Amino acid sequence: MSGIVESAGTEAARQLPERQGKSGPSEGDGGQGRTMRRALLDAALEVFTERGYTDAGLSEISARCGIPVGSLFQHYGGKRGLYLALWEEFREEQERRTAATLAAERGRGVDDPVALFVAGATAYLEGVWDNRRLGTLLVDDDAPAGFDALRRQWDRAWVRRNARLLKVDERRRAGRVRVSVLTTVIGGAARELGDCGDETEAREIVDEVCGILIHLSAPPG
Repeated sequence: MSGIVESAGTEAARQLPERQGKSGPSEGDGGQGRTMRRALLDAALEVFTERGYTDAGLSEISARCGIPVGSLFQHYGGKRGLYLALWEEFREEQERRTAATLAAERGRGVDDPVALFVAGATAYLEGVWDNRRLGTLLVDDDAPAGFDALRRQWDRAWVRRNARLLKVDERRRAGRVRVSVLTTVIGGAARELGDCGDETEAREIVDEVCGILIHLSAPPG
């Protein structure tokens, strides 16, 4: 999953081997094309969450949205392209949300690294709850070939960005481990949010995790 701090762009996604299809508007693309892609992504999310990535069929995705399979291939190159487009959409929205939160906090004069980190973590976890169907899908092991490598690459970038936010010296192993633990806590909480029954339970998890992060974020000594 994506990180807490400001966007690092789509470099990691572009480095996925043999990436298929397009995940965004092409030059000169009109509203009809955008509407078609939205319908395809919504249908893909429904089928992926119901059947898992491996068992999801392109014919069922096509039937759900009433768009021919040929158009699906034209826009996304197949099932793998649909999955990656959903991942990029989720990641970019999470980055936008957390970056906006950090900017607002800094605008209010907040400059404490731990306070900023926890504010970003809160925004990230709230985004996971708001988009829990997609978030749950993307942490599942049932994913396209090569996606695990991409996810690990992005997780490493997430740890580095969190280290900069917390002003941790990345040259020191102890500092890197501390940030890695904090990032893992957030990732674990994101998985738990997918199983929450209601918003009250989700809020309890977010509040509990933020308390843990505050405790663990305190510099040693």
